[in-house]
Amino acid sequence: MTPPPGSPSGPGSADRTRGAWASWLLIGLAVAAVVVLSVALTPSTNTADGTTTASAGDGSVAAATAETVTHQVRIEGMAFIPAAVEVPAGTRLVLEITNDDELRHDLAINGQRSGDIPPGETVTFDAGVFGESAEGWCTIAGHKAMGMTFRVDVTGGDGGAMAGVDHTASAAGSPANPFVDVPTPAERQLDPGGDFLAHDPVLAPAPEGDVHEIELVMTEEVREVAPGHQQVQWLFNGTAPGPVLRGKVGDTFRVKLVNEGTMSHSVDFHAGEVSPDAAMSTIQPGESLVYEFTARRAGIWMYHCATAPMSLHIANGMAGAVVIDPPAGSQLALGGVDHEYLLVGHEVFLGQEDVGADAQRVSDGLYDLTAFNGHPNQYDHRPLEIGVGESARFWVLNAGPDNPLSFHIVGEIFDTVFTEGRYTIRDGLAQSTGAQVLPLVPAQAGFVEVTFDEPGTYTFVNHVMTDAEKGQHGRIVVE
Repeated sequence: MTPPPGSPSGPGSADRTRGAWASWLLIGLAVAAVVVLSVALTPSTNTADGTTTASAGDGSVAAATAETVTHQVRIEGMAFIPAAVEVPAGTRLVLEITNDDELRHDLAINGQRSGDIPPGETVTFDAGVFGESAEGWCTIAGHKAMGMTFRVDVTGGDGGAMAGVDHTASAAGSPANPFVDVPTPAERQLDPGGDFLAHDPVLAPAPEGDVHEIELVMTEEVREVAPGHQQVQWLFNGTAPGPVLRGKVGDTFRVKLVNEGTMSHSVDFHAGEVSPDAAMSTIQPGESLVYEFTARRAGIWMYHCATAPMSLHIANGMAGAVVIDPPAGSQLALGGVDHEYLLVGHEVFLGQEDVGADAQRVSDGLYDLTAFNGHPNQYDHRPLEIGVGESARFWVLNAGPDNPLSFHIVGEIFDTVFTEGRYTIRDGLAQSTGAQVLPLVPAQAGFVEVTFDEPGTYTFVNHVMTDAEKGQHGRIVVE
């Protein structure tokens, strides 16, 4: 065996050689121990493709000795369920994520990423050690904007700081609402529970008789206007939108308006042709007024509070629809259908519970959500039900106060379209044509007719797609 370089030779050299070998062995063992210890104390990191790599950094000793906590998380639609977990400071968090959605998703948080999670699969994701609260999200294009976020709340230590959270904008894309947390698309997709009652969209036939006497009481009441959020609204008969008035051409409407609120109100019926001076005059709290008009023209007409600022009164719920049927046997006469529905589209301005919509945000057009009939996404959870081969007429009013509405049903073509006093399409299929949308600017209204030939789930939307994603979206189940 060759001695180490520089080893002595001659008498006594064997002892000295053995001593040199011992020294080199000790040095080698020391170096090896340092390498092993370094590797052991280096925290692991999940790379973009889901593999595990090593990385060095501060807190490596804590990472090696951290207690591990495991939580189960499910993905459904654009939501992590639960959307948040709580862990003590210094905990290593492992998430078992099951994707119950039909799209691929992932989760990036705390500098780690889970890798893509295909539909129907479960991954075990080591999210690392948490010293402070953090927010993560799905990195698939557009999914974070749809509200697909996940939060880790850290208790103890300095865990109060939230890492990686952007508070500069709301989920709707407007400047952040300073008064409330706007429900995300993911939160709006969660089942509201069995006690949730959607606004009934079924339109009843016109009542008998030529004179309709109606009382509309104006109040200010706290109502739920979005999932988990209640605020005061200004209402006709306790509902937003207000009650539907229906009759036929030639009918007289005698409407007693009673103000039981704390502020001035008034009403403008677009179906009426009367001088505004008296009929639309201000009604003070505790007072009443009778507004009478004869409906001389068929169609669907808006009514709303006409007290300034009108935008604020409409935004707070004071709007509704009047449906006037054309004379039977006339060129405009309605055909027979199996179902009739009425949808009032509008923007939703969230505010403090005891204030309601903020006047400045309404004036600036900073709406948070959108809805049909008062509550975002309500018909996703309580869909309309129609039989195969049945026909339906959808009356649609755009109450605004500002945005256009493009009504569309995914998977269907409208056979009949009526708006602003005329049919643009009638018996379309018989003439090998049809329409894909009913376009409405604020205060416009009309109806479409469609027959559902195949079973399935059809979606109706405002095809101004960003507003559909803010809540003007619902389902029709055909069986």
